[in-house]
Amino acid sequence: MVVVRGEDVRREEPPPHGAIGMSTAWRISDAVPPPRAMEFRRRVLHPGAAIGAHPIAHDEVYYVLSGRGEVVSDGVTAVLEPGMAAYLWKGAVVGIRQVGTEPLDLIVSYPN
Repeated sequence: MVVVRGEDVRREEPPPHGAIGMSTAWRISDAVPPPRAMEFRRRVLHPGAAIGAHPIAHDEVYYVLSGRGEVVSDGVTAVLEPGMAAYLWKGAVVGIRQVGTEPLDLIVSYPN
């Protein structure tokens, strides 16, 4: 077992896949030594920020803790709000952007 304190892995950085705006990232699984089978991350997209559209080589889940976002998968867009998740399939081109005034706080998880 590995226990990870969020504050130990927290950092401010542009979001991946385009560096659109700024975000706060908790790269939780980065603190777990190999071998590990999954990635588990929390990311807050600040107003106007986005994880740009990118192809994925694995299934992936975006789960919204707070705020509002628009997720895209292969050109289809859906709104996500707290308590909602988007399950995204391997091979899709996906991304998510913050909308509204409140930051978008989400969990991102996928196999390693």
